[in-house]
Amino acid sequence: MLIALEGLDQSGKETQTRLLRDRIRATGLKARAVSFPDYGTAIGEEIARALQGEREYEAEAMQLLYVANRYERRPDLDRWCKAGITLVCDRYVASSIAYGEAQGLDPDWLYDIQRFLPKPNLTIFLDIKPETSVSRKTTGRDRYELDLALQIRVRDSYLRQSKQPGWVLVNGELTMSEVATVIAEKVESKLEKL
Repeated sequence: MLIALEGLDQSGKETQTRLLRDRIRATGLKARAVSFPDYGTAIGEEIARALQGEREYEAEAMQLLYVANRYERRPDLDRWCKAGITLVCDRYVASSIAYGEAQGLDPDWLYDIQRFLPKPNLTIFLDIKPETSVSRKTTGRDRYELDLALQIRVRDSYLRQSKQPGWVLVNGELTMSEVATVIAEKVESKLEKL
């Protein structure tokens, strides 16, 4: 099973990814947390440079880097899924769609170029207000995090995407433990249906 956690920056994705991985492991199943972008790869390093303003790319090129970063890890994702490991991803396919669409790119194109990646069985959208994102991290923000208007458009894209089958919207404004409980209930429900 591949579970993707999506949302604005500072919505709790990293924390909830780790908590969900640990909760799945506690049931005796194998689970692994994966984070995108993966800054440990050559493409990931280039993404980090761009986010810090050391490189300048048009929106299309930036999204192609994000997508290429996921394709870099596709052999690992395939191997882990075939080995019966539940993957919990901190950002995945929907992130490129949300951020790209917020920058005026065609969401259908963004989906199409990622069609050969493993499909998520469940996508969990941790919904927070853009103002909450800003208040949770006041220093060390990258260029996307600093753009409140962009964050508003990103959230709009996620809200639109969350109406698709296989998506669950979770109120990310709740406490960390409340969010973890809701996520666990949604994942358990999905596992029962498999």
